[in-house]
Order: sequence, then C-alpha cells, then structure tokens
Amino acid sequence: MRFAKIGYLVLGLGLLGLVLYETDLAEAWGRIRQVGWGFALIFLIYFVAFLFDVGAWRMTLTRPPGDGPWFYRLWKLRMVGEAFNSITPLATMGGEPVKAVLLKKLYGVPYREGAASLVLTKTTILLALVVFLSGGFFVMMGFATLPHSFKLAAGAGLFAISLGILLFYLVQHRRITTQTLRRLLRGRLAQRLEGALHHVQDFDGRLVRFYTGDRRRFAGAFLLALASWFVSVLELYVAMALLGHPVTFGEALVIETVAELVRAGAFFIPGRIGAQEGGFMVVCAAVTGSPTLGLTVALVRRIREIVWIVWGLALGWAALPGLRLGGEAAVAVPAEDYRDRAGPDPR
Repeated sequence: MRFAKIGYLVLGLGLLGLVLYETDLAEAWGRIRQVGWGFALIFLIYFVAFLFDVGAWRMTLTRPPGDGPWFYRLWKLRMVGEAFNSITPLATMGGEPVKAVLLKKLYGVPYREGAASLVLTKTTILLALVVFLSGGFFVMMGFATLPHSFKLAAGAGLFAISLGILLFYLVQHRRITTQTLRRLLRGRLAQRLEGALHHVQDFDGRLVRFYTGDRRRFAGAFLLALASWFVSVLELYVAMALLGHPVTFGEALVIETVAELVRAGAFFIPGRIGAQEGGFMVVCAAVTGSPTLGLTVALVRRIREIVWIVWGLALGWAALPGLRLGGEAAVAVPAEDYRDRAGPDPR
C-alpha cells in the first residue's frame, strides 16, 4: 500500500511536470499577479459554498452539537476534516473519521450518530454532484466548438461516476450491507458476531430513516449541496474575469464540469496533483483556446485550497487541548441528549 501511494504521487508529479512543460509559465505568473486583491473575492465565494455544505451536514444530524453557536462548531469541524481530506490519498474520506472523533470528544455526539451523518452528507453531496455534472454535460453538448471525442470522453466519465455514486446510494437505501452480512454470518459465527450485526443493522436503519422518513431534511440537504456545486461555477466565472479572460456562465459551467470529472477520476492521486492542472489545461484550451489560461486557473484554485488546508489544520491544532481533556472541558453536553429514535447508544 505504501509503494502504491508513492507510485500515485510520482504519477501526479509527472503529470504536473508535463503540464508545466507544455505551458508558458511566465504568462501564467503574470496572470496570477493580475488577480491581486481579487483573491479576497474568490475566497469569499468559496466560503459561501463551504457554508452551504455545512448546512447540508446539519440537515443530516438529528440534533445540533450542543446549545449555542452550533453552526460555527460544524463549520470548524468541517474545516478540520476537509483539510485532512485534501492531504490524504483516501478518495476524500481521510478526514471523515477525524470529524466523527471531534464530534464525540468535543460535543458528546455518539460515534454511531456522527458516522451516520457523515455518510449521509457525503452521499447527498455526491448525488448532487451527479445532477450538477449532468447539467454541465447537457450544456457541453450544445458547444459546437468542442470536438466529438471530447464530448464522448466526458460522457463516458459521467456515466462511470454516476453509476458508482448511485450504487453507493442503493447500498444504503436497500440495506445491502445488513443483508449481505446476514447471509455470510450463519451458525455459531452468527451467534458470536450478533452484537456487531446489531450495530450494523442500527447504522443501516439510521440511513434508511433519513432517506424515507425524513424526506424534507433529505431534500434540504440535497438542495444545499447542489447550490454549493453551482457556487463553485461562480467562483470559476469570477476567477476567469480577474485573470483577464472573461467567459460566459455556460462556459464556466462546462469547464467546472470537466474539472470535477477529472478530480473524481483521479481520486487515488494525493491532492489530485497534476491531474487537476492537466484537466483545467485541456478543457480551457478547448473552450477558450488558451492552455496557459487553464494552468493559471488551476494554480489560482491551488492557492485557495492551500489557504483552506492551512486554516483547517490550524483549527484542528487549536482543538487538541479539548481532545486531551476528553472533550468535557470544551462543551458540557450530556451524551444522553444525543440518543435518538434508534435507541440508546451502546458505549
């Protein structure tokens, strides 16, 4: 596994080197300097998108984490978790356990509820991504300047990603995990692992109840996640204008769609190094005729990502004293307050 990670990192660095070799670095640097204080506007727009994602996460929790400024708490925990998601090669899942631990240690949210909310949030965001990518692909089909092979590749990528996400959703909605374990665990083995199977059944029940019994919350989380994806298009639209090459919102949607397809397909590369830059370069060359502009946009987004990662890690470091105290000093919230319809938390 370690060698595989190193190999993926080397692959990403190789792609990045190829992208840098094929573009005019002096022009790219000049365009980045042209943005200037415009970075503040880019950060602000992404901050709004981030808040939409926080709202979607809140929809999946049965209760807020304690009294008072719960939105701020969830924002802070998401900042920390997403920082770990960005620096670990685990398909944007490396920070999810961190969020669950912080919810439990700092605010008394049981692991089972916290984990369920994180799975629900991730699924909702991915389902919204399918709708977003489908809309972008529909707009892309109307671009006569894009070659047929380009559209065909985008369509194939959209199909593969959508299929994977829908299967992930169906596994939860149809309790496939529980059904599979029931068939595999029989006889004495089933008796020994009955407790573990009960936990899995309870976890699946929480997911199914959200999708079927809490449809308003599900719809709210979905709409907030979808809004977040479209705000990312606005971020790109503004960035292109600040770089001196304005595009239409439709063109920005197509560029963002391809960029997200590439990011999803390159999940195994740490930080999508090289893949993200290459994706922007290719699609910007096809849409605007300037591959250097694509690299510049990718670098602008990298700068924003680095700022967010450093910010998130700093918030995580600040939370360490509370973790060392077991969380009691952070927020005095009785764990019993977080027991919900699924029954008591078996801690």
